[in-house]
Order: sequence, then C-alpha cells, then structure tokens
Amino acid sequence: MTPVSERPDRRARAWLRVLAIAVLAALAASALGWWWLGRDEAQAPRWRTAKVERGPLAATVSASGTINPVTQVSVGTQVSGKVRELWVDFNAEVRAGQLIARLDPETFEHRVRQAQADVEAARANVLTAQANQMAVQAALSKSRVDAEEAQRDLERKRSLVARSFIAQIEADRAEALVRTTAELLKSAQAQVRVVQAQVGSAQAVVRQREAALAQAQVDLGRTRITSPVDGIVIKRSVELGQTVAASLQTPELFVIARNLRDMQVEASIDESDVGRVRAGLQASFTVDAFPGRGFEGTVTQVRKAAQTVANVVTYVAVIGFANSDGRLLPGMTANVRIVTDRREAALKVPNAALRVRIPGVEPVAGVAAPGAPGASTGGPAGRGSGARLGESGPADGANGGVGVGPGGGAAVAMRNRLIAELQLDATQTARLDAIFESARPRLMGLRDVPAEQRGKARERITADIRASISEILGPEQRQRYEAMTAAQAGGQAPRGRLHVLGDDGQPRAYDVRLGITDGTATELLVVQGTPLAAVLTEGTTVVIGLGGAARGAAAPARPSSGPRLPF
Repeated sequence: MTPVSERPDRRARAWLRVLAIAVLAALAASALGWWWLGRDEAQAPRWRTAKVERGPLAATVSASGTINPVTQVSVGTQVSGKVRELWVDFNAEVRAGQLIARLDPETFEHRVRQAQADVEAARANVLTAQANQMAVQAALSKSRVDAEEAQRDLERKRSLVARSFIAQIEADRAEALVRTTAELLKSAQAQVRVVQAQVGSAQAVVRQREAALAQAQVDLGRTRITSPVDGIVIKRSVELGQTVAASLQTPELFVIARNLRDMQVEASIDESDVGRVRAGLQASFTVDAFPGRGFEGTVTQVRKAAQTVANVVTYVAVIGFANSDGRLLPGMTANVRIVTDRREAALKVPNAALRVRIPGVEPVAGVAAPGAPGASTGGPAGRGSGARLGESGPADGANGGVGVGPGGGAAVAMRNRLIAELQLDATQTARLDAIFESARPRLMGLRDVPAEQRGKARERITADIRASISEILGPEQRQRYEAMTAAQAGGQAPRGRLHVLGDDGQPRAYDVRLGITDGTATELLVVQGTPLAAVLTEGTTVVIGLGGAARGAAAPARPSSGPRLPF
C-alpha cells in the first residue's frame, strides 16, 4: 500500500508532464504556422500584372466654368432719380420696348417746361431782330433814293453853270450833297449787315434752345426704363423708392437674358492644355444641382485673351449647348470634360505600367519605339543600312516625317508609322506609296541646289508632300496627321518604358512610343512589321507593380530623368 505522503508528489509530476506536452505542442504549431506562411509568401506572385488591351480611348481636358446665357443685357439708367414705379421682378418675361421701371420725372418735366420757355423767348428775339432788319432796309432804300436825287441835281446845276444861268457855288453845294448822301448810303448798308447778323444770331439761339429742349425731353424719356430685348429678367438690383445716381457710371438696374434655351459654359482652360482645345470639339459637363446626370455641348470659341490669377494663366473656352428643358440656370458651376482626340480601337496599357521601374532591368537591345535611340527598321529597306526610325537621310531632313530620301530605312519606318497610326486602308496605302515615289526625285534633286537656297526648296517640297498626304485622308485621319506633324516639328514625341512578363516569369523592359491618354490608360503606337509589334500585342502581360517577395527585393524607383509622360 502506497504511503499517503507520496500521493501529492505523483500528482505534481503528472501535472508537469502535461504542461511540458502542451508547451511542446504549442511550439510545434508555431513552427508549422511559420513554415506554412513562409511557403505562401515564397509562392506568392512577384509582380502585379495587367493585359495590353485594344479598345476605344479618348484624350480629354478637364476644366471648370460657369453657365451663362449666350446673350444677356445689362439694363441701366443714364439719369439719376428715385425709382417711382417697378413693373417687373425676377424671372419675369419681357418684350423689347416694354416698360419695366420708371424714375421720378418731376425734375425733368420742369426742365422741359423751362427749355420750352427759353425756345419761345429766343423766337421772340428773332422776330424783334427781323423787325429791326425791315426798318434798316427801309432806311437803306431812302438813302439810296436821296443819293440818286442828289446826283441828278448835281448834273442839272453843272449844265446851268455852263450856260451861266447860276453861280458856281450852287454847283459846288450840289456836289457836296452828293458826297454826303453817298456816305449815308454806305452807313445804311452797314446797318443792314449788322441787323442781318443779329437776325442770324437770334435764329442760332433759337436752335440752341430747341436742342436744349430736345435734350430735356430725352432726359425725361429716360426716366422710363424699357427692355431693349425680348427675354427673361435674371437679376434685379433696385427696389421701389431707391435712389440711383448716374453721375459717374451707369448703375445696373436689371440683367435680362435673351434666351435661356441656348446657353453656354465659359470654362477656364489651363495654358498647358489650351493648345489641344479648338472650336468644334465635343464636350460634356456635369453640375452639382443634378448629380449623376451629364450634359453635352460643343466648343464654339477659344478666346485669346489670357486671364492671370495668382500667377496662373488660363484661357476661356466657350461650350455651347441646348438647355431645352430649362433646368440649367445662369451662374451654375460646371465641371467640363472636353474630348480633344479619340481612338476607336487603340492598343492601350494602364498608366501604372508606364510608371514601373525595376532596378537592373534594362531595355531590350534592338527593339525600341519608333524615334527612340537604337530603334532600327524592320522592313527590308532598313536591313544593313543602320538607319534609325525617325531619322532622315541627306535629302529628307525637314519634310515633316515623310523621309523618302536616300535613308531608305527612315522612309520605310515612316510609311509603316503612317499606315499604323492613321489606320490607312489598301487604297490609301497605295496612294501614299505613290506620293513617296513622286517626291523621291525632287528630294534627290536638292543635292544640286545651292546651299543657301536648299532650305526654302526643301520647305516647298515638304509643303507639297504634306498637302498630298492630307488629300488622301479622312477628317479624323487628317486631324491625327496634323497632330503628328505638329508633335514632330515641336520635338514632342512622348515615350515611355514597359516591362513585359516573359514565359519564364521574368520582366523584360521595352522603350515604347505613346499616343493619347485618358488619365487611366495610354495608347501604344507600335509600327507593324517591327520587332516591337511582335512583342506588344493584344493580351500581352505587362507589369504594373511589385508585390509579394519582389516587394522586399526591389522597390520601384522613380527615374531621375527621362521622358515626361502625358498624364
């Protein structure tokens, strides 16, 4: 039989064994969990990827603006006074010529009566001057008769003196009288001219008084405020009994919108985007008053007047739209989105793929974007020539991207680029080849042109080539071609770098040429027939980020320099 003192020791040892087993089980579970998690992390994908897709893509410019009527008229007053009558209110429909307000006319009525009295007084002065003129005319006639009578008397007395019937003194007296009457006649004529001037002055005063009367009547009429156009009152700035003063500037009483069915958005476009906006582009916008609903419009004007606020330069683009239901009101803030370019079937990648940089992974040699360093042609004419895409031969330096000179590789590359980016059909491709062939002799002939004349000659040939290419293009193709030539002329050729995931799971870098972007995806411009076209196709897997084990092995590095992506 076991002693009673040994039983507690057995129980203690049993509990210790149980505790040790529990600790060992916990350690084993922890080790197993650590191993399992480590295996999951090792098996986790190293790269976050996406697919190259083909589909519609639209480049847009975003801006904000204000909705305004196409035509709105500010109605003011040219005279000062108290508002005596007010006939319209907000949202009132008015007709042209309709009385909408009236100022107190009492002061202006007194001015009219005073002006009328002045006119009557001036007319009376004219009558007085005319009466004086008649009296002076009568005195002139009497002086003329006296002069004639004195001349006849002198002649009679001279004849009598010759016959010795009268003394010589009588003839002398008659001669003196003739001279006196002649001077009196001259004085009477001068008096006539003076009176005529007085009459003219009095008549001029009448005209002045009549003008003052007309001005007083106009001012009286201006106390009646009428609508200049048919429309709707969208603003009223005065109240009944308010005094308005028009001494320095015309005060605004009402604002009348001619038509709230045809309205426009005046959007502020940043100077970096205004070069892509032009009249005729389609635009859409939203307003806070109707969330979730979009409205469509068209760019009707891009105003050239710059607006600078806090050193930020913007330009106003006017987007016209039809407000048929009348829901949109003047003054609403619109968030505008203008479509500057559109592709119906673009080869595109997410923008995140263009931001990835993996240290140690360099671009694949010999496969580059058109125009990128080291890009060689894939066509037969480029083999062995060492010509790079986008480069020009001796005779095609400034032809806007239509190199058809001795650098055959550049010519083939540009031909392929135009076919791919402009999506030319078979007929257009044949006509494009004919244009290149017809231009080749002219470009070759530049070698014989003197150096000082070669530049102008090349410009003429370039203009002819561009005009010929534009003639074979449709409207949308022509816009894209103009954008291509403008980009090449300005040295703007956006490029980027993609990391394509190979069959072995390792990324390979490729330099690519970029097209338009909508802020989420960017178009890839790949020339058919080049090595890059065999790599970047619809469904190609590209790296858009680092994840799993790769996140700890290499972090994305933002390049210190390089092309600026258009997003």
